[in-house]
Amino acid sequence: MTLRQKFIVAFAAVAVLVAALVGSFSYIIAARNLHIEVDRSLAAAAATLSSDRDASANTGARAGGSGTWTWGKEGIIQTARTIAADGSVTRILGPDAGIPISADDQALAAANAAPGSILFENATVGDTSFRVLTQSLGDGKGAIQVARELGETSRVLGALAGTTLLVGLGVLLAAAAAGWLVARQITRRLTGLTEVAERVSSTGYLDVEIPAGGHDEVSRLSASLQSMLAELARSRDDQHRLLENAGHELRTPLTSLRTNVSVMRRFAELSPTSQRRLLDDVDGETRELTNLVNELVELATDRRDAERAEPVDLALLAERTAARFRRRSGRTITVDAQPCVVVARPHAVERALSNLLDNAVKFHPDGREPIEVRVRGGAVEVLDRGPGLESGDAERVFDRFYRSATARSMSGSGLGLSIVREVAAEHGGTVSAAARPGGGAVIGFTVTGDGPLPDSKPHAVAQ
Repeated sequence: MTLRQKFIVAFAAVAVLVAALVGSFSYIIAARNLHIEVDRSLAAAAATLSSDRDASANTGARAGGSGTWTWGKEGIIQTARTIAADGSVTRILGPDAGIPISADDQALAAANAAPGSILFENATVGDTSFRVLTQSLGDGKGAIQVARELGETSRVLGALAGTTLLVGLGVLLAAAAAGWLVARQITRRLTGLTEVAERVSSTGYLDVEIPAGGHDEVSRLSASLQSMLAELARSRDDQHRLLENAGHELRTPLTSLRTNVSVMRRFAELSPTSQRRLLDDVDGETRELTNLVNELVELATDRRDAERAEPVDLALLAERTAARFRRRSGRTITVDAQPCVVVARPHAVERALSNLLDNAVKFHPDGREPIEVRVRGGAVEVLDRGPGLESGDAERVFDRFYRSATARSMSGSGLGLSIVREVAAEHGGTVSAAARPGGGAVIGFTVTGDGPLPDSKPHAVAQ
C-alpha cells in the first residue's frame, strides 16, 4: 500500500469512526426521548381517566359504545381498561388488544395497594409491541391500565437509523475524497523526491535539480537532499581528479624504477660507483613511491573523520611536534606559542603541523637559520628561510600535486600542503601562504574551536 493510499484509508477510517459515534449517540438520545414522551403521554392519560370516579360510564359515553375511541385517533393511547381487585377486566377505551394481565398488574389492583402507584411494562401481542402503564386507584377500586402501540416509535427510530447510515456513507465518501486531495498534496513532493532518488540510483547522475519551496519538513528534506547530491557530486569530482593526478604522479617513479630494473639486468657489468648510485636511486624512488601511496591512502580514505574532537592545547602540540622534528632532522626549530586550547581532532592537527615542518625542512636544507613555529590564538604558522614563493605560488601551493618550479627537482608528492588545507577546512579554519620578508616563506593554517569541553582536560601529544 502506498503512502497516499494509507492517508486516504486513515482519513476515511477516522471519519467513519466519528460518524458512527455521533450517529450512535444521536440514535440513543432520540430513542430515549421518544420513550420518555410515550411514558409521559401514558401517565397523562391515566391521570385524566382516574380523576373521574365513574371512569367507565363517562368514557363509554364518549366512546359512543361503538368501539371507536377519540384518544386512539389522536395517537395518545390505543386502549384503556380497568382491573378490579378480584382480577376482572373492564374495557373503557379502544379495542381489546389482548394484552395479558401480569402478576405485578394484579398486585397494583389489589385492595391493599397504595393509590397512585405506577408500573411501566413492555408487552408484545403477536407482531405488535405495546408500552403499558398500570396505575393503582386505591381503596379497593382496582387499577387503570392504558397502553400505546410502539409501531410509530419504531418507524421513527428506523427512519432515523436509515438517515444516520446515509449520512455516514456520505461522510465516508467525503472523507475519502478529502483524504485523496490532502494525500495528493502531501505526497506529491515526496513522490518527486522518490523519482529523483530512483533516477540517481539507476543512472548515477548527480547533477539533478530538486524543486523546493515552503518551510515544512518536506521542503527541508528537499533542501537536504539537494545539498547531499551537490556534496556527492563534488566528492566524486574530487575523486576523479585525485585518480587522474595520482596516475600522472605515479608514472614518474614507476618509469624510473622500470629503467633502473632494466639497468640492473647488467648490474655485474657496472662499476662499484655506478652500482651504489643505482641502488641509491632505486632506494630513493621506492621511498618516494611509498610516501606517495601513503598520502593517496590518507586522502582517499579520509580516516581523520573517525577521530573524535577533543580539547587540544595548540602550544603544547607545537612544542611536541617541533621536538620530534629536531631529533629527526637535527635542525634548530624554535617555538613561539601562546597558550591556546581549541576543540579539534588532535592527530589531524598534528599531521597538518608535521607537513608544514617537513615542507620547511625540505626547502631549507642548509640549516643556517632556525625554522620558527608561531602559535597565536587558533593560528599556527611555520616560518623558514628557504627559496620562498614565486609569483602565483601562494594561491596554488595547497592544490593537490602542485609543485612549484623550485620544487620539481626535489622529492615529494605535492600532497602535503593539500592535506593541511583539508584539516583546516574540517575545523572551520583557513590556510595561508606568503613570502617572508628577508627571504623564505610563511605558511600556516587556523583552527577554530569553542575551548575545552566540560569535565575534560587538554590533550597532550605523546613524544
